[in-house]
Amino acid sequence: MSNAVVDQMSQGMDKHITSLKGDLAKLRTGRASTALLEPVHVDYYGSSVPVNQVANVTTPDARTLQITPWEQGTIGAIEKAILAANIGLTPQNDGKVIRISLPPMTEERRKEMVKILKKMGEEAKVAIRNQRRDANELVKKDKSMPEDEAKKQMDVIQKKTDEKVAEVDKVVAAKEKEIMTI
Repeated sequence: MSNAVVDQMSQGMDKHITSLKGDLAKLRTGRASTALLEPVHVDYYGSSVPVNQVANVTTPDARTLQITPWEQGTIGAIEKAILAANIGLTPQNDGKVIRISLPPMTEERRKEMVKILKKMGEEAKVAIRNQRRDANELVKKDKSMPEDEAKKQMDVIQKKTDEKVAEVDKVVAAKEKEIMTI
């Protein structure tokens, strides 16, 4: 049972780290990223679909997103969807493609983004620590496990938690460096 507890806890922690990485990809840096358009859903033949399912989304350079619709008739719907998503991006339509130019971020805005980033990292650490707490409670409830074995198990749980918290710190530090790079 003891290894099952650690494996289950580790999988839960990995899910939190994966979720954090996904959220950080959507966080705006000074660079264009196709992840910025993930919240955009286009009304396409009566159903709401992500923009990347009706168009090719690319980044031709570091400050531009380019959206090339597969059907020219959807260009207006895509443009409306970007504006309606309220993500702070203004599309420019030339009839064939939609271009979105990302303005350079100010120093003040970069510092705001770093604060948001650190908050997201702290939330991920709290979720990881909650996984640790749950695993420790399972070990304590197992009356069939000898006391010294339970202590060893809790040490293993703590080491795994420390590894995952260090991984979160590494991910956050890399994203902070990316945000602060001009």
